[in-house]
Amino acid sequence: MEKNIINIKVTDREGSEQIIQAPTDMSFNLMEALKANELPVEGTCGGMALCASCHCYINSDHHLADASEDEEDMLDQAFFVEDNSRLSCQIKISDELEGLSITLAPVS
Repeated sequence: MEKNIINIKVTDREGSEQIIQAPTDMSFNLMEALKANELPVEGTCGGMALCASCHCYINSDHHLADASEDEEDMLDQAFFVEDNSRLSCQIKISDELEGLSITLAPVS
């Protein structure tokens, strides 16, 4: 594994799995990493937690920062929300996320 690069397992909306790589030294969030790897994540609001177009499910037991009030409010309005739902724009890429596993949430 390269320094400053982590691997993330992504299951897309059709059930296909792939491993993407994300830099930990560029202040990326998960949504930006998904978009950089050409996954179908819109990120309409640009990562401000003002939409839910980057909604995903966290499948692994990684410790993530708690969702902010803004993120919780947006998830309250989203479709297909589960206990493990998060907005990928609110998850900062860091070394601790090596091996993170997510599934892209269905679109409404």
